[in-house]
Amino acid sequence: MNTTAQKLMQDTKTIALVGISNKPDRASNRVAVYLINAGYKLYFVNPQYEEVLGQPCYASLSDIPDPVEMVDIFRKAEDCLPVVEEAVKIGAKSIWLQLGISNPDCKALAEKHGIAYVEDECTKIVHSNL
Repeated sequence: MNTTAQKLMQDTKTIALVGISNKPDRASNRVAVYLINAGYKLYFVNPQYEEVLGQPCYASLSDIPDPVEMVDIFRKAEDCLPVVEEAVKIGAKSIWLQLGISNPDCKALAEKHGIAYVEDECTKIVHSNL
């Protein structure tokens, strides 16, 4: 088990979930429900929706009105770099690419800016194993 991932799940309170789906059968939706029930403050980012799970959904990370600690990304690996670039701009403390997603450019950018980075792990799975 990734100790960085475990520490992040213990220390983080606010998470921007990028690529949220409003479909209950999608992993992003199931993870969001789990994390809300676990007590995290979530912000949803997907320009396709105005709201998901009864909460506002923002078009981009920059549109979120509050500081965000973690950016949790549910996008294809090749679509992650612009999200990570925006996460750097908003001052996120950590970047997390979900299970099955990894991108060396994203990792290099996060490390260059001293931002904690996890890839190919699921926030729900890591949290449930704490």
